[in-house]
Amino acid sequence: MDYMDKTVKFNVKGDQQEASAQEILLTVYEALQDKEYNPINQIVGYLLSGDPAYIPRHNNARSLVRKKERDELIEELVRFYMSSHR
Repeated sequence: MDYMDKTVKFNVKGDQQEASAQEILLTVYEALQDKEYNPINQIVGYLLSGDPAYIPRHNNARSLVRKKERDELIEELVRFYMSSHR
């Protein structure tokens, strides 16, 4: 049997694990602080509007924040808030 007749299985391995919502929010927060923006106001603006212009490109924060749906980020914020206030 020649090579073209075989099914080849492709697996991606390595450091390509998806960042958690918590890691994304912390990275975005730090990038906003670095750029001297008010991180809370900017993150709220992004979460409410969906406009990525609220998040800087600094430290790849803008593309990182867009890897998760906004509802996943809000869910993480609520989960953290509720766990720290029980």
